[in-house]
Amino acid sequence: MQGGGWGLSPPLYSASLLSLGVLLNALFALTQVEAAIDEEQYSVKVIKKNYIYGNIKRQVNIYVKVYTNSPFLVCMDLALSQKEVIDPNYLWIGPNGKNLKGQSYINLTETGKLMVRGFQESMSGSYTCTLSYKTIKTDIQEEREKFKTYKFMVYAYREPDYTYQISVRFTTKECRLAANGQFFEELKKILNDLISDLTCHVIEPSYKCHVIKMPKHGLLDELFVTFQVNPFAPGWEAVCQQISYDCEDVTNRRVQEARDLIEEFFHKQTYVLKHEFRNVPAIHYIDHSFEVTRIDSCRPGFGKNDDTHNDCASCCVVCDPGTYSPNNEVRCRICTSIRIKHYGAKSC
Repeated sequence: MQGGGWGLSPPLYSASLLSLGVLLNALFALTQVEAAIDEEQYSVKVIKKNYIYGNIKRQVNIYVKVYTNSPFLVCMDLALSQKEVIDPNYLWIGPNGKNLKGQSYINLTETGKLMVRGFQESMSGSYTCTLSYKTIKTDIQEEREKFKTYKFMVYAYREPDYTYQISVRFTTKECRLAANGQFFEELKKILNDLISDLTCHVIEPSYKCHVIKMPKHGLLDELFVTFQVNPFAPGWEAVCQQISYDCEDVTNRRVQEARDLIEEFFHKQTYVLKHEFRNVPAIHYIDHSFEVTRIDSCRPGFGKNDDTHNDCASCCVVCDPGTYSPNNEVRCRICTSIRIKHYGAKSC
């Protein structure tokens, strides 16, 4: 290949770095997102069994991903579970103040372990168990009944929806060059074509041209390009049709793949510039200028709160009573006009 940069010789982009060949050679990468619940007060062995023990001194906070089963809540503290317990009886009361025994969505074992199946935001709240048992002093034939109460606060949560803010820079012959705008439009088209199979698209694209004074160099004209990679391109709903619940995991995986494709695309520009161009184009990518930042958003009825839910700070947790979230904001709002009594409110 020979010649100048984009827009300087016909056809306008015949010498473009952003060739379809580069696009087709871009590599897919998959990043798995793992969510973990902090249960520092429990042994590893207990966590692996999916048991969460009560604590008589304080409530235990638990976060359950929507539409999944909760861990087993144990109506006993870990210390007591290691001892002999005589004639134990368990009374579980749910957020609505009703006895949970016999409820269709509850799995309650004979040893007082409780699991909530298919957890939804409306199931969030306080789960309280009262344990009664006997102590026997055989030397004086004395029986005493003891009671212990354990409180679990169980919250529904979702993974946040990911969007990636990306910025890159290009050198240009001059800021007044008409080809700058044409280059930008072509760049948007190529990037959208690159990630369209993932039902992702580029949103909020923009560019500005600045004059840069570099140490030991003269003045350089550079294009500062910014855009977001979003997983909700037209047709994204079809991706989730075979899933019976909201598919943040699927859309997040796809947008991560889209981000990786775009990052690989820009990283290849340096190689292409060195090996496929005899003369450096007037508009070309600046090596190592690629920057990416993840932007989280939450579904309506959910939000983040590092203070209240520091054990699940990266989660979109169901909005508490008295708060609501009508859109994809990150935080729940306080409702002052009416009293909201339920979890997950979407309006005030």
